[in-house]
Amino acid sequence: MRPVKILPSILAADFTNLGADAQAAMQAGGDIVHIDIMDGHFVPNITLGAPIIKCLRKATGLCFDVHLMISDPLRFIDDFADAGADIITVHTECGCPAESIKKIKEHGKSAALSIKPATSAEAVYPYLNELDMVLVMTVEPGFGGQKFIETTLPKIVQIRKRNPEIDIQVDGGINRDTAKLCKEL
Repeated sequence: MRPVKILPSILAADFTNLGADAQAAMQAGGDIVHIDIMDGHFVPNITLGAPIIKCLRKATGLCFDVHLMISDPLRFIDDFADAGADIITVHTECGCPAESIKKIKEHGKSAALSIKPATSAEAVYPYLNELDMVLVMTVEPGFGGQKFIETTLPKIVQIRKRNPEIDIQVDGGINRDTAKLCKEL
């Protein structure tokens, strides 16, 4: 059984107290801070940018997992790496996974690929040996508070069979019950 890590998202944080909220999430049992970046293009919502990550980095030495839900990740990887991201996740659906992974690794950061609920697990197979993590979206990206999509669970099993050593993150609709479903895989 692989160890389970908790990556609380700061999407629901009080942005006037972002540093304190990030620290509180870790004190409550979180392992890594998950930071959702949305551009209003790839997903229909807008969140944070690299300047906010840079400010947050000054407030804490915690590990930052920066999830880029943006249309043109190649354009912004440098900015987020320089701002203090430790892990940078891009979506396979953006069409530039190989180039993105290379650029992330050039910065000495951990690279991850994400897949939406409708995207097959096979989309990440060509990159598994280059990745540090795969993120399986268990909701449609773009909004918090959605219901967990159970039909995404087989992707976890498929990816684990292809590369038993890779970290697999699930994102969306996670609570005590859905976390147990994921952990059992």
